[in-house]
Amino acid sequence: MNSRSFRWLCLAGFCAALAASGAPNREVTPEMIAVERAYDAAKARYETQTNDDAVALQFARACFDRADLAPRKSIRAPIASEGIEVCRRWLRRAPDQAAAHYYLGMNLAQLASTRTLSAASLVREMEKEWKAALMLDPHFDFAGPDRNLGLLYRDAPAFPLSVGNRFKAEQHLQRALELNPEYPENHLNLIETHIKRRPATVAGEVAALRAILPAARKQFSGPPWQSAWKDWDARLEKIQSWLTPAP
Repeated sequence: MNSRSFRWLCLAGFCAALAASGAPNREVTPEMIAVERAYDAAKARYETQTNDDAVALQFARACFDRADLAPRKSIRAPIASEGIEVCRRWLRRAPDQAAAHYYLGMNLAQLASTRTLSAASLVREMEKEWKAALMLDPHFDFAGPDRNLGLLYRDAPAFPLSVGNRFKAEQHLQRALELNPEYPENHLNLIETHIKRRPATVAGEVAALRAILPAARKQFSGPPWQSAWKDWDARLEKIQSWLTPAP
């Protein structure tokens, strides 16, 4: 399973009333080539098996991954739109599929990153779909619905501009950690949130994260997880620097 679907989703750039500038030009990397190939293969399978839930999930996830690495908004938007259409069609056939709601929200987030003021309505849709996924399967994607809702509420502007709510953010991020404490992303999101709001708790939370890392490195291992660990290790190093500033 592709690790990009399990990485944290930074939603600040997707929020209502904020101009999303799009990603800068990127050097082509082996990861980008692998993601593009996976997208092409998933699309080919989906075109012949549109009513297969597993095939729909694979293509919806591949759309998100491909859009996430797209170097320009003009490329990202149509790929995200493909993922959105896959999930909408899937939900018309099977409205109780947590994965369909989840990846609809994920691809909506990618599309929102290509918009400016029109992103506002997409943010509300993202919230709605992740809430639906949460009701159906709170453990999906290692507590992904709570994790994404927490980041959305944390990073979005507050009412009346958007859905931002610090209390809800902490609720969802804490619940994600409680549901799937084996997943490093859930620890990191809460720690990064508490650095600003509850700094006294951070040292203990970092210790809890370090305690699960040996098992996590075994569970989430291999090439599909390399980019995730690169991100996680960098964030943990930054947190550690905050805890022990240079003299």
